[in-house]
Amino acid sequence: MNPNFADLPTTIFEDMSIRARERGAINLGQGFPDAEGPEDVRRAAAEATINGPNQYPPMRGIPALRKAIADHYAHHQDLAIDGDKEVVVTSGATEALAASILGLVRPGDEAIIVQPAYDAYAPLVRQAGGTPRFIRSGPPDWTITRDSLEAAITDKTRVIILNSPHNPTATMLSETELRLLAEVCKTHDLVAICDEVWEHLTFDGRTHKSLMAMSGMEARTVKIGSAGKIFSLTGWKVGWAIAAPPLANVIAKTHQFLTFTTPPNLQAGVAYGLSKNDSYFDDMRADFQRSRDRLSTALSQTGFSILPCAATYFLSVDLEASGIALGDRDFAIRLVEDAGVAVIPISPFYESDPVTSIVRLCFAKGDEMLDQAAERLATARKLFT
Repeated sequence: MNPNFADLPTTIFEDMSIRARERGAINLGQGFPDAEGPEDVRRAAAEATINGPNQYPPMRGIPALRKAIADHYAHHQDLAIDGDKEVVVTSGATEALAASILGLVRPGDEAIIVQPAYDAYAPLVRQAGGTPRFIRSGPPDWTITRDSLEAAITDKTRVIILNSPHNPTATMLSETELRLLAEVCKTHDLVAICDEVWEHLTFDGRTHKSLMAMSGMEARTVKIGSAGKIFSLTGWKVGWAIAAPPLANVIAKTHQFLTFTTPPNLQAGVAYGLSKNDSYFDDMRADFQRSRDRLSTALSQTGFSILPCAATYFLSVDLEASGIALGDRDFAIRLVEDAGVAVIPISPFYESDPVTSIVRLCFAKGDEMLDQAAERLATARKLFT
């Protein structure tokens, strides 16, 4: 068996979801919304299924979707993208990550990963024959510094893998960090693989800026997006990688031996959705922000210390600052077993030197569920302090 995968533990998401199902608990752990996504987007996909075509679409994605992606980012992020040459449609953002990492990391290369990190990054780097080198960030700011970057770079460094807006910390790269990252990538001839799936889920008037938009980064950035996150259609698994042609061509060659292509009806639905007017995206952000504030206020009123949430649909609780002496794993297990609420500990997002006092909660749920979860958490806090 391949040790890169055979030796991996069950993901913390699956572990906590199993515990939640076994106990009938409220699941604020795994990150998916209660709602089924916009009906008009789903109808567009349904109509495409009936009217066809339903055979193999072009490997890089149907032309309508590649154009819609380019037009969407021209409008929302002022990026000039060639839909024909620079877009590769994939079966979800994780496949886009896999195609990018497997296509661009050579045996012997090193890849910088900022911890806490999505748990797919490091195994994919190792499968490509590369070696992950980790940068550690921590609360409350979770910042990337020049010293930490320079300390991780060697003459073998090939890529840096970034995530902004960031899961699990709900932070966004600042303008200062973007400038620093662009400078470092250009100085050391690095390619940046940017996981930007949460780009539309930003709050309090913030807007996402891609590293690709920084001067000199157009040719050395891979931008990864997700229709599942944009439209709350996580089961559709439609994503994309955007890069300059020399990078996009290699990503496409890798993609053809992973999933080869993505269901054409779902691509058609996403193409329709990406052309929706600004009010859809504004209303979506407002709805998630209202849910964020509802849960944050309820928890704060009962003594929990909540870290700032700039984006995503995740909220972080600082256990130590909340007067809870338990580590994050112990707290999460006791919470689901004793109080009937599943959350995610942050420590599994690290491979070394983890932060052990933060748990993540998903607020992309209905009001009744959020209120009930807050009540149970308030009761649990009294038991755990």
